[in-house]
Amino acid sequence: MQAILIANPKGGSGKTTLSTNIAGYFAAQGKHVAMLDLDRQKSATLWLTQRDSSLPIIWQLQDERAKASKADVLIIDSPAGLHGKNLDHAVKLVQKIVVPIVPSLFDIQASHDFLHALSKEKAARKGRVQVGVVGMRMAPRTRAAVTLEQFLGQLDLPVLGYLREAQVYVNAAFEGKSLFDLPPYQTEAELQQWDALRHWLEA
Repeated sequence: MQAILIANPKGGSGKTTLSTNIAGYFAAQGKHVAMLDLDRQKSATLWLTQRDSSLPIIWQLQDERAKASKADVLIIDSPAGLHGKNLDHAVKLVQKIVVPIVPSLFDIQASHDFLHALSKEKAARKGRVQVGVVGMRMAPRTRAAVTLEQFLGQLDLPVLGYLREAQVYVNAAFEGKSLFDLPPYQTEAELQQWDALRHWLEA
């Protein structure tokens, strides 16, 4: 089973948007997907309750002790403030970590500190866990976007993509859907932004 952690200690960084859409991607590929929602707000859980039974199934795990042995992929939506022993434990559960970062001074600083802490994790140091970053809610040609791109360019980590702020994510979430549950003509521009991220997830 492949386990993927979506993590950033800052609230509002786009963790749930990434988690639900990554889960939706794998489910659309015919994979058996399980989701573990560790965030206190339980937004991913709410999304799952809105999901129609006609869509590809994504199983919800109630807690990390629940068995996910039948799943091909486990997506973990982590809580804000993940650090210390909780971060140590989470890293041991997964093979890949996706870190979403939004273009604001406070988010960039929080992400810098988090990535520094993550780099000290034994599993990450020894290459047992892969880490990649995604720029979220990017508005092109803005100072904030340029600042985030410069910050990410200084990291020794793969930048898996820049996802623009688009209403299609919001509208899909209301129905328990991901981009990958919608007709391609509605999502063509957004899906192109996912190309590098999808390739990295499957590699």
